[in-house]
Amino acid sequence: MPDSLNAAEISSNQLPVIDVSGLSSSKLTNRKAVADNIRAACITNGFFYIADHGVPAGLIDAVQEQTRIFFDQSDDDKRKVSKTLSRCNRGWEPLKAQALDPTAPPDLKETYYMGLELPPDHPAVVAGKFNHGPNLWPQDLLGFKPTMRAYHAAMRDLSERIMIGLALSLDLPEDYFDGFNRDPLSTLRLLYYPPHPADAVPGQTGAGAHTDYGALTMLLQDSNGGLQVRDAGNTWIHAKPIPGTFVFNIGDAIARWTNDLYRSTVHRVVNVSGKSRYSIPFFYSGNADHPLECIPSCLKPGETPKYPTVSVAEHMQQMYQRSYGAAAAAA
Repeated sequence: MPDSLNAAEISSNQLPVIDVSGLSSSKLTNRKAVADNIRAACITNGFFYIADHGVPAGLIDAVQEQTRIFFDQSDDDKRKVSKTLSRCNRGWEPLKAQALDPTAPPDLKETYYMGLELPPDHPAVVAGKFNHGPNLWPQDLLGFKPTMRAYHAAMRDLSERIMIGLALSLDLPEDYFDGFNRDPLSTLRLLYYPPHPADAVPGQTGAGAHTDYGALTMLLQDSNGGLQVRDAGNTWIHAKPIPGTFVFNIGDAIARWTNDLYRSTVHRVVNVSGKSRYSIPFFYSGNADHPLECIPSCLKPGETPKYPTVSVAEHMQQMYQRSYGAAAAAA
């Protein structure tokens, strides 16, 4: 393994574990206590673990099992749900289809995408709205569809609770992000990373160094690890799996809203385990038409917004084009 892909061991003060159960409390003081912890973590690294999140352990076990079953299929079977058959970024894509770091070789990962299920005749689908449409489901995996739909719904519910915590953390009304939460772009990705090959192209990783594009990311890892986070001192640190938690990070949408008060932090995946790695991130990006506009209270006196106002869809389309355009150029 090249030294450039190594990472330091983590300490608890770098990526804290935050109990988010208080966000469901009827007491405002309990909700604010969680929000204060979220604020501290978002200002420092933008990464932390969330515990006591309310997603059933049985559902987590089921989604991990179905993920392994899906990727154990032959490539011919996976091609039946190829993302090339979708008009809304759903389905399977093979190794090296994406380059999250546009300056590096394409990523060594396979992916399956799903999102909010909408029929072809839904007005948003007919209008061609970004990332709106039906999913592509494998027909021979009987437990796959109900498991993924249940997990997607649970993670969407958790995301809405976290958005309440983010609002409180910024001294905003709890319903500040309600419009953003309406009919959200919310993508569940199943990821398979083969063991890092000895003959990999220099600089090639499972997922290249990048920030996430949307608002929130919640990652379910297997026990093999591989996620590395670049801290404020520009050092790569391991975000090791902690049973019962999700790894949480904010994305570029929140950074834009807060004028970089809250950090969208660079991270990557290097599968150093020598084993197959499976991970399941849930990306919550919000309503496609919602504006990403600097929150006035996040501006210091005399400060101006760093980013122009754009819609969620405009922002996401720009980011997708950057990562997939880079992979196509390297093919």
